[in-house]
Amino acid sequence: MTVMETTSTRTDTCAAPPHPHRRPAGQDSYTISEVVAFTGLTAHTLRWYERIGLMPHVDRSHTGQRRYSNRDLDWLDLVGKLRLTGMPVADMVRYAELVREGDHTFGERFELLETTRRDVLARIAELQDTLAVLDRKISFYADAGRLYEQEKTEKAV
Repeated sequence: MTVMETTSTRTDTCAAPPHPHRRPAGQDSYTISEVVAFTGLTAHTLRWYERIGLMPHVDRSHTGQRRYSNRDLDWLDLVGKLRLTGMPVADMVRYAELVREGDHTFGERFELLETTRRDVLARIAELQDTLAVLDRKISFYADAGRLYEQEKTEKAV
């Protein structure tokens, strides 16, 4: 797959930073079972991503077996990050389509990612509020437990 974003001055592979430690050095062709091992995705999920257009083109060997490249693995890293944001699959597919359409879609890609970023920030704020409640409860029970133990010790004396 050759999904890349380009401008006149730089190229963006549309992916999270690569994880070379998870891949054999110097290798750029992987079977579906190797990709399953690298990514934790199932073979079914990888085929589904290809079928729905999230992985638009995966090279094939002379026998028809899928052969994934490092660029494909980088793309899958990005898709994994987008999934973690809660981005709907339809939006991820739309993003992939926009990347394939070319540079004239930068504005729409920007808006799609910016919307997702706002959603993530809202979720983070919500989780921070939830964490603050948990911290207060934990503090309460830690203090209450100490007082209980202290009273129990004083009564025993």
